[in-house]
Amino acid sequence: MTDPFTPPYPQPPRTKRGLMKRFLRGWHSWIHVLFEKSYTMKLGEIRMPGQIMYIANELPLVDKVLRGGTAFPKHRELVRNLSPLIGNSVFSANGEDWESQRAMVNPAFAHTALHRSMPLMVAAADDLLARIDAADRTKPVDIDPMMTHVAADIIFRTLFSEALDEHRSNIIHNAFGKFQRYAHSASMLRLYGVPARWFEQRSLKPAKAIHDVFRPIVETRYQGFHERGEVPHKDILQSLIEAKHPETGDPFTLQQVMDQVSTVFLAGHETSASTMTWALYMLAECAHIQHAARAEVGALAGDAPLTAAMLKDMGHVRNIFRETLRLYPPVAFFPREVPCPMPMRDKHLEEGAMLVVAPWLTQRNKDNWACPHSFDPDRFDDPANAEMVKQAWFPFGRGPRVCVGAGFAQQEVMTVIASVLRGYRLSVPQGFEPEPVSRLTIRPRTGMKLMFDRVE
Repeated sequence: MTDPFTPPYPQPPRTKRGLMKRFLRGWHSWIHVLFEKSYTMKLGEIRMPGQIMYIANELPLVDKVLRGGTAFPKHRELVRNLSPLIGNSVFSANGEDWESQRAMVNPAFAHTALHRSMPLMVAAADDLLARIDAADRTKPVDIDPMMTHVAADIIFRTLFSEALDEHRSNIIHNAFGKFQRYAHSASMLRLYGVPARWFEQRSLKPAKAIHDVFRPIVETRYQGFHERGEVPHKDILQSLIEAKHPETGDPFTLQQVMDQVSTVFLAGHETSASTMTWALYMLAECAHIQHAARAEVGALAGDAPLTAAMLKDMGHVRNIFRETLRLYPPVAFFPREVPCPMPMRDKHLEEGAMLVVAPWLTQRNKDNWACPHSFDPDRFDDPANAEMVKQAWFPFGRGPRVCVGAGFAQQEVMTVIASVLRGYRLSVPQGFEPEPVSRLTIRPRTGMKLMFDRVE
């Protein structure tokens, strides 16, 4: 019996740190400010100079907040933080504005139907394997930008009906890293009541660099349809261009289409890239799990192109996906706003306060999961965990604002994992240990370096 592997996470101190120490620890990463009790508290309270924050960790409270939908709107700090990148889009909008936007964008997600998107995912995964083949595999290969590329390529093909080249992929990877850094710093300063204009201004440049990658595509297609009735592709972009307001019948403006495209692109690639990166790392650390998953892929697919039907039967690979999301949920914290004064447990929540539901905490709570920090994909097959899978696993959210791309993400991540395992044995270079940092998403601070050996 092999002891479960515990991948790296910030070791929490036993007691809560003071305000200044929390600021210094949190300057690089949100998850670094947590202390031991953070993982098991029912409803935490943090009073900061610029914001009162409550963290709901008790399962009934988590469910109440997530199922509350527009009753607990996205917090203004989150909206402000993401505004340079996604504007006022379906992710950040609240109330009636969100409801009308959701009605307009819903038809676009028909293009993420699994049978339609599977060939795009397989083609992008094949291109990934070609890039790995071309790398110098006598030394460690940093998969962090590679996972960004394949995830961005998949959503690029689904959004725009074209592949993403390496040049534009590198622009996106580098720009989003900078945007996360500046946006995180700006948010940290605002929470402490400190002016953040310098970082807010700095975040505009990388946001523009990302927009510039797909703005020419969006502008050409938007003008082509509205001026000449051109429909070169039936994809997500075309659905957004043709969408009409449920009451007024007005279409999205060009800027509104850009905002929605930015949201779909961000949600569709960055979160999946994070999941792929951490999944491959943990497989590299766990040879027995890697071997079992490779054997499963070989038995079900052989050398044939992967299909959605094959993935459906890959229980090991699916559990690796789910366990990776439990340990490293790409979005570690869901900040909501308290809409009016209200009681919750033993506290009186103030209007405008931040009410946080945290997958990072609930999914690592020892009251919910045995060995909560260990990598154990088989836990999802254990009947004893059936209720926790429903209640204490929510990387995609829950309720009215659940991520509509959950099935898409599962299929693309499983496709990439299966493709890589079929071609390579993964291992970790001696002495390497990644450090997870939590900004907008959870990524390794200095990349993810793995060794790739060809499977003969």
